[in-house]
Amino acid sequence: MKLIVGLGNPGKQYDKTKHNIGFSVIDELAARWDAPLLQSKFKGAFSTVHKNGEKVILLKPLTYMNLSGESIRPLMDYYDIQTEDLVVLYDDLDLPTGSLRLRQKGSAGGHNGIKSTISHVGTQNFNRIRIGINRPPQGMKVPDYVLSRFSDEDWAAMQDVIKKSADACETFLEKPFLEVMNEFNGR
Repeated sequence: MKLIVGLGNPGKQYDKTKHNIGFSVIDELAARWDAPLLQSKFKGAFSTVHKNGEKVILLKPLTYMNLSGESIRPLMDYYDIQTEDLVVLYDDLDLPTGSLRLRQKGSAGGHNGIKSTISHVGTQNFNRIRIGINRPPQGMKVPDYVLSRFSDEDWAAMQDVIKKSADACETFLEKPFLEVMNEFNGR
């Protein structure tokens, strides 16, 4: 069983904001798989599908970004999901807008959603797909920047990375994450 988690904040006011790019990838996968997130439990919205002979859960934690782990851990415990079967998608200020970086472990790098995930999962060793949103312009505070919407030009660029991120998740259902990293890093 695999668990694919997109980090973000619940509520219309956060739709298409930089901090919600993980939610956007989950929406893309849910649309591809005709798997709307209708189940509400574990402080999240999720759906369960069967793909390539594998049971897969798509999850959007509804705890707000800084408490994401409060949704992820109970779901992992309930379904007995191992950390190697977890993929977390989230925004990254240190990557250029529209870029993609896959990793199997690492620190939170200042990302509060990942800090919460590490704290609740109990390890830094889990698969992640980091999606570049770039740094805020000079003088703009990080919280204001990550909660702002993309410009039309940047949102167009993000459509490609959303699709690539979803493609990477689908590939993870067929191959070990290390192979997925080799295939998608640098694309």
